[in-house]
Amino acid sequence: MAKKLTAAFLCAAVVISVFSGCSLPKENTSSKASDPNDWPATVNGVTVSGEPAGVAVVSPNLADVVLSLGYDLQLKGKSKDCTQDSLSTLADVTLDNAQQIKKQGATVVLTDQKPTETQQDSLSKAGVQAVVIPPAASRAQLESLYTAVGSVMKGKVTGTQRGKKAAQSAVMTIDSVTRLIPKKKTVTTGVYLYDTTGGAATGDTMAGSLLPAAGITNVAQDSKGGKMDVAALKRANPQLIFCPTGMKAQLAKAEDYKDLQAVKDGKIYEMNPIFMRTQGEGMISAVTYMAGTAYPELLKTSPAASASGSSGATIPNSTIPANTTLKRDDQNDNVKALQNRLKELGYLFVNATGLYGDGTEQSVKDFQLYNNLDTTGVADPKTLTKIFSKDAVKRPADADNG
Repeated sequence: MAKKLTAAFLCAAVVISVFSGCSLPKENTSSKASDPNDWPATVNGVTVSGEPAGVAVVSPNLADVVLSLGYDLQLKGKSKDCTQDSLSTLADVTLDNAQQIKKQGATVVLTDQKPTETQQDSLSKAGVQAVVIPPAASRAQLESLYTAVGSVMKGKVTGTQRGKKAAQSAVMTIDSVTRLIPKKKTVTTGVYLYDTTGGAATGDTMAGSLLPAAGITNVAQDSKGGKMDVAALKRANPQLIFCPTGMKAQLAKAEDYKDLQAVKDGKIYEMNPIFMRTQGEGMISAVTYMAGTAYPELLKTSPAASASGSSGATIPNSTIPANTTLKRDDQNDNVKALQNRLKELGYLFVNATGLYGDGTEQSVKDFQLYNNLDTTGVADPKTLTKIFSKDAVKRPADADNG
């Protein structure tokens, strides 16, 4: 059975429960007054005169930042490689088709690649402004990245303030994981390989800094430009290798890699490729997954709290009314009760918010998978009854290695 356990790429609840995560709540744009000094806002040489009627994003990294800022309600289109689940309903657009961007209601497009002259001319004629915002090369540049995106979306005061808060939250989240790494006398070494031709998360990149944040000495720390010499990799002989989904079998067979200790020991771990290429929720997922892999003791979950008795027409052992169905975008105390129970069972890895978002949906799918239920991601009465039952199957400690 094919398994896509996105939530299994996160560390266990015992780690994540200590912080709130890097995403900010979605902002109610209809009720929040903007600062009178917000506009015009100039970002990287482009001046936006007022709040965009809509924004398109053609960069997975910038899409991730928009999601972390909670500004995704302004998005009207995205490129195909923006594979975040919460953006799946948006129309696909490209810089080559300015009219399609305009048709979706976007007046600004966010990109990390400078448009060609032809693309720029077409965008200008369509009345669409292209704002180029490159990815952060280090933790120190995260705030600039977030405030740039925030300024375009919500202005140079409101957006900048939110950007600073989101960037600080992201860094705090990573640091919270780092602080919980067990102190050991021995060093755990590892590397993230993008391909079988030397592509690696090197020390001069933001991705390269994520391994040390997870308590892993990055053997590509001294390499640069996203490339590591194969001979140097062999000398370093890392204990752990992380790679994009689908790359494990290729690495195991490649002549240059087959003699590495991590390959011989079967310690190659695949990750959703977007995790190491994005600097919002993606990088948080990367750090927590790598930390949980390197330090399995972090995967232990606390015993489920004793279920309290209930009376009336409710799901047994809960306060949720019987025949309740909870699904994506629901927001209430019943969702919060569900999230808290999923955390107890080791399926949810962020604090309960009461909003049934992507993470909750995936956690429900994972629970359904391990409890022999249809993996719909919808918490119907049958699923809720099983979740709150005393014989609910907890998330296996070795789920990350499956």
